[in-house]
Amino acid sequence: MGAMRLNLANTLRKSAANGPGERFVVWVQGCPLACPGCWNRDTWSFGPRRVMEVDALAEEILAVRGIEGVTLTGGEPFVQARALASLGRIVQDAGLSVFVFTGFERAQLVGHARRELLEVTDVLVTGRYVQAGRSTEEPWRGSSNQQVWFLTERYAAEDMTRTAAAEVHVAADGSMRLTGFPPDELRAAVASS
Repeated sequence: MGAMRLNLANTLRKSAANGPGERFVVWVQGCPLACPGCWNRDTWSFGPRRVMEVDALAEEILAVRGIEGVTLTGGEPFVQARALASLGRIVQDAGLSVFVFTGFERAQLVGHARRELLEVTDVLVTGRYVQAGRSTEEPWRGSSNQQVWFLTERYAAEDMTRTAAAEVHVAADGSMRLTGFPPDELRAAVASS
């Protein structure tokens, strides 16, 4: 069997708006849920975007100093559950935490490969994005129906206050990336820039 690979949409070396503390964020490519109003529509396609071996991504993550964990989002992480579980084991063995956003409900995550990813997840946010239930008041949730599950003892509800609501990152080419859970006014301002 060859090396495990991931189809990635994007990565961000450091973010304080995607879980507790400074985190390396991984957006996977591919999502079957296609939630209306999704903020990451460009991650829906299953076509190859940035294919990377798990070990190479783990090496990239572990080279970043000052982070306390990795956040997996998308796209839909549980579509690539086995490879992400392998990544999760590597980063947890190095002392980092794993935070996963999914559009699935927790009860839907019972399959073998999906269970493997759950086993290396410290915090799980579940539920489809519902545009009508949009919430910027609740940390780590894009809509009020979503639920936060603390799957290990590493974090608890009080850690939810250690997260910035949103961030704007400016790339070397001048392009801007908005991440986290921004208010509508900030999303509009960045979109018009």
